[in-house]
Amino acid sequence: MKNTKPYCPSPADLSDVQLPDGLLELTEKIAGNVHEVWARSRMDEGWVYGPERDDRARTHPCLIPYGELPESEKEYDRKTATGTLKLIIKLGYEIKKNTRND
Repeated sequence: MKNTKPYCPSPADLSDVQLPDGLLELTEKIAGNVHEVWARSRMDEGWVYGPERDDRARTHPCLIPYGELPESEKEYDRKTATGTLKLIIKLGYEIKKNTRND
């Protein structure tokens, strides 16, 4: 049965969460991986690079390495990464780097 009520997204309020300075590097690594996961998913669906997005031809200008993306596109992935890290902290988890893996 289909829901007749309109969907109203209600993400967690993360406005009170401050990320520690040490997580900036992690945020960027997560953002890069978010892009890689998205790109792999698109490519697995038959999408390829194209100078303009074309849903019919399955081309997209962002099917390039994260480092080559325009800052506006990187910022989209950074927001996802930052939101994820803030939610982890809000839920009471701690994020610590294991220095043995350097």
